[in-house]
Amino acid sequence: MTTPDNPPPGDDQSPTPPPSYQAPPYQQPYGQPKPSSGTQLFSIFGFVCAGLALLILPIVFGPIGIVLGIVGHTRGEQLGKWAAVTAGVLMVVGMLLGYLVFAGLSR
Repeated sequence: MTTPDNPPPGDDQSPTPPPSYQAPPYQQPYGQPKPSSGTQLFSIFGFVCAGLALLILPIVFGPIGIVLGIVGHTRGEQLGKWAAVTAGVLMVVGMLLGYLVFAGLSR
């Protein structure tokens, strides 16, 4: 008869990994931006396009600024999302200003 202190052979309760088992290397989770390595070029160009969208051709420079801001954000630039938001807002403001200027000139 077997006792709880002495289990029958083959009933090993503690599974052990094979001797060659190694934990996989740490990988950054999907969707997390990579840490930035310095200059925030995409964000800077996004802000420049946002300023141009306010002054001239908002329908062209606004979307370019938004895309540059998003690209900067995905590359880990801290100002990327703010460049995209600024470009979107200034695009709308530039379109409204353009409408007001041209509506005032036609009277």
